[in-house]
Amino acid sequence: MALLHCDFHSHVLGMAMAMDVILPQPEPGADGLTAATAARYPCLYLLHGLSDDQTIWQRRTSIERYVAGLPLAVVMPAAHRSFYTNMRHGLRYWDYISLEVPAVAESLFAISGRREDRFAAGLSMGGYGAFKLALRCPARFAAAGSLSGALDVALLAAQWGETAPPDFRCIFGGEPAAGTDDDLFHLAEQVAATPLRPRLWQCCGTEDFLYGQNTRFRDCAGALGLPLTYSEGPGSHDWGYWDCNIQRFLQWLRP
Repeated sequence: MALLHCDFHSHVLGMAMAMDVILPQPEPGADGLTAATAARYPCLYLLHGLSDDQTIWQRRTSIERYVAGLPLAVVMPAAHRSFYTNMRHGLRYWDYISLEVPAVAESLFAISGRREDRFAAGLSMGGYGAFKLALRCPARFAAAGSLSGALDVALLAAQWGETAPPDFRCIFGGEPAAGTDDDLFHLAEQVAATPLRPRLWQCCGTEDFLYGQNTRFRDCAGALGLPLTYSEGPGSHDWGYWDCNIQRFLQWLRP
């Protein structure tokens, strides 16, 4: 495998951004040299949580080792504390993550742009972002995984109220998220009425503060007949749980 650290200019955000990329490295030929290949690999867009950045999956898990030997690229983009959303008072992070990041990655690296080769996953805020990519862009993403996802932003806003972090208030502007394109429950209802239903994988620890949100989404997806694989078990909002479950997600993702 090859690990690349890519700094690029985001035209959508108007500033320098970064992504870390894991790419399969072809085996060398008889002469010991690696020949050029025209292969374009399926890609997992692996998203970070609220307090993290594009390096976190490498620093807190063995993601590079877990995908070793798989014909799979992994793109880990920075997205700050954005909730992967076009902010009411700020920058267009949804356009950045859903359009610009795949376009940049697919132009710079040997990454496929076919729907059947494009996946997303993430933890906490990144779980919300991954499901949002699959449910809002079902024609472009074939599958998504959420690990302890912050899946109900409308509930979060209600629970936080005036104590919500300033960036959260800038993102959603104090306006209700329910019934909008930022509401995963609303998006699930829309996708359920179409033939394009991405495969979904979801897990959450039973001691996680987001456990209630996750069971509500599980029940919603089940009632709608969406193809969701769900698991839960002992665990809280921590890297021990995510390190174990990203391996389970990768096993599920394999054809």
